[in-house]
Parts: sequence; C-alpha cells; structure tokens
Amino acid sequence: AWCFKAEHHGGKDYHDPPPAPLIDGEELTKWSFYRAVIAEFIATLLFLYVTVLTVIGYKSQTDPNLNTDQCGGVGILGIAWAFGGMIFILVYCTAGISGGHINPAVTFGLFLARKVSLIRALLYMVAQCLGAICGVGLVKAFQSSYYNRYGGGANELADGYNKGTGLGTEIIGTFVLVYTVFSATDPKRSARDSHVPVLAPLPIGFAVFMVHLATIPITGTGINPARSFGAAVIYNKDKAWDDQWIFWVGPFIGAAIAAFYHQFVLRAGAIKALGSFRSNA
Repeated sequence: AWCFKAEHHGGKDYHDPPPAPLIDGEELTKWSFYRAVIAEFIATLLFLYVTVLTVIGYKSQTDPNLNTDQCGGVGILGIAWAFGGMIFILVYCTAGISGGHINPAVTFGLFLARKVSLIRALLYMVAQCLGAICGVGLVKAFQSSYYNRYGGGANELADGYNKGTGLGTEIIGTFVLVYTVFSATDPKRSARDSHVPVLAPLPIGFAVFMVHLATIPITGTGINPARSFGAAVIYNKDKAWDDQWIFWVGPFIGAAIAAFYHQFVLRAGAIKALGSFRSNA
C-alpha cells in the first residue's frame, strides 16, 4: 500500500517555473508590483515595531538599577518568539502579495536563484530598510524615556566576541533562514509531497525563532540587514555603526550559500543545465 501511495503522489506532473528576467521594465507599469513594494514596507515596519518594543520592554522590566525582578519580563525566549512569531504572521499575510520577504538577505537569495528580477529585488530592499526605520521610529516615539537607555534594539557585537565570530554567526544564522525559505517554498516539493501540506510561513518563522535562541548572546541576532540598519539609524550610536557591516556582509554571504546549495546541490541545477542528467530528487 505504501509503495502504491508513494508512486501515486510521486507521479504528479511538475515543470520548473522559468527564471525571472534579470531586468524586467514591464514590472514598473503594473500596480501589482507597487502593491508588493508597499506590502514589504508595511510588513517590515510592523516587524521592527513589535520586536524592538519587546526587546526594550524586557530590558526595562529587568533593569537591576530599578530593583526589578531579574526573572521578570518575557526573557530571551520571549524575544526569540517575538521575532519568529512576527515573521510567521507577516509572511502568512504578505506571501500572496509580495512573496513575504521582509528581509533583504531573503530577497538577495531569491534574486540569486532567479526567483525575482533585479528591479524588484532592489526596490524590495529599499522598502524593507525604510519600513524598518519607520518601525523603530515608532518605538522611540512611544518609549522615548527607555529607548536610548536600553540600547534601542540595535544589533551590536557582544563583549568578549571578535568580529570574525560575529560574522560567522550571522552567515550560519542567515543560511538556516534562507535554506528554510527555499525548502518551504519549493514548488517541486509542493507537487511531490502534496500529501504532506507545508504551511510555508510556519517553518520560516520557526527558523527565525531557533536562530535567535542561538545567537542573541553573540550579536543580538541580525540575520536581516533591514532590521539591523533601521535600529542603527534611529539609535545612531558609534558602536552600532561600527559593527553594522557584519549585519550586511554576514547575511548576504549566508543567503548566497543557501541559494547555491538549494539550486545547484539539492536541485542539481548545474547538471540539469548541461542536459546530461535528469534529477530524480
């Protein structure tokens, strides 16, 4: 019976979608394109608003100078849930409109895999960074007394770690995220494993959650250049700017490795392109 089921489900017809054009001027004439850019802006604004407010709220609730309960607040676990949970919610909400990137590193990885055009990738990244700045700006407006005192939610390398460690942390963390994005949105997997429905936002949100658990103590967890940039712009302190390059270079390298791994190793893109071998994977 199992053999029959596997054969039955494995028999779905599937064709790889064509790669997105490198430069697609026609996109600029469509409302759906601008709607997608707006969706990325609003989603990243909401993402930064909720997550940075959670970080600052936790720090204010556990400030030793105020004789607060050191075990109070949401804790590191709660901060990780805020980031992962918001990504789950926002990818769910925006996936059908913009693809739900909410992160320049994700956009970069999908661009390298030719899932989005260069024009779309660049405008998404601008929208994400502007949305992040506005989201953190709202946090500062609401929590002005606490904002600077508790670090502004800015990503900085923690004391005791060198820049190489911070960079490696961001590369691996972003690899986990972007690899998960590719796996969860792979149309071939959807066709093949239709008996195992995959709600794509769930594994993506969980990837963000798990990476935060591992790397909050090292870099505060970037894995999203817009998140790091937006917080640095509003906080605007030297340390946040000195370390800023780590939160762009690391995620972009991690995203590139994930795109290469998924497209050329798991999906045998290079071999298929040569036409010498048809992958059964």
